[in-house]
Amino acid sequence: MTFAVDPVGLLTRSLLRERTAALVAEACAWSVGLSDRPHHARRSGRVAPTGVTLGSRALHGQMLGSEEDAHLELSEAQPGTFQDALNALMADGRVYAEDFDEQVLAPFVLDTCVCAVQRVGRDCPGLLAELLDELGEDGSDLLAVVRVAEWEAPLRTEAEHLVLAALGSALLVEVEATGLPLALVRAAEGLTRTAAPAALPETPPQDDDLAGARFLADVALRAAALPRPVPPALAGRLLDVLLSEGLEDEEVLRLLPELPVQQDTAQEVAGLLEARWS
Repeated sequence: MTFAVDPVGLLTRSLLRERTAALVAEACAWSVGLSDRPHHARRSGRVAPTGVTLGSRALHGQMLGSEEDAHLELSEAQPGTFQDALNALMADGRVYAEDFDEQVLAPFVLDTCVCAVQRVGRDCPGLLAELLDELGEDGSDLLAVVRVAEWEAPLRTEAEHLVLAALGSALLVEVEATGLPLALVRAAEGLTRTAAPAALPETPPQDDDLAGARFLADVALRAAALPRPVPPALAGRLLDVLLSEGLEDEEVLRLLPELPVQQDTAQEVAGLLEARWS
């Protein structure tokens, strides 16, 4: 059976709109600290710090980004706004819009798509069975279903538009102030998770040789702003942020029991690591 209209694709868009408030909250939490980041500019083709922060430039009404590097969807931004900050250069030559897409939009959209599939499976199991047959999937891996159906790309564009409609013209400092409570909650959750094993007598002592890896994992999780505990749908994203922080495959595997993740997520990450080795 071929669907003239993709019902799950339509549901992902509807569910994304239902979750707009949560998406905007994630965007605000991600923005916390941007004002303190160093401002960079291209000089003779090279990216170099200008000696001031994004916040100080915004305070004086100076643009944070440039037309040369501006994200197409973020053109004509007003100085000092959240939209302007997304156009600002990072030290590696990328703009913050790319970092925002990777850390906020991508995982949020992926989770939304998985939630849509789960909702269809709960409310209309027959429809889901037909869709899975159409896609050639058995439904055991919802992430694979989402990727084969190609729901993510258009939904990420829509998610970006929703965020810009809500926050694009707002001053960066105002967006940061709005996101501070959620950012603090996330940080507190990380600290609580780190302290919990030491407070439980039945927990075995942590390996000293994992101290550095444990610290890097905590930094990676805070920077990525993943939900706690991390759901299975974000296992791939979790593994990516841990590896990008410099952790080795074996360190990730040994740290899984300590990380703020669901049991199915840990199993998914272990499976992804095993696939890397094969």
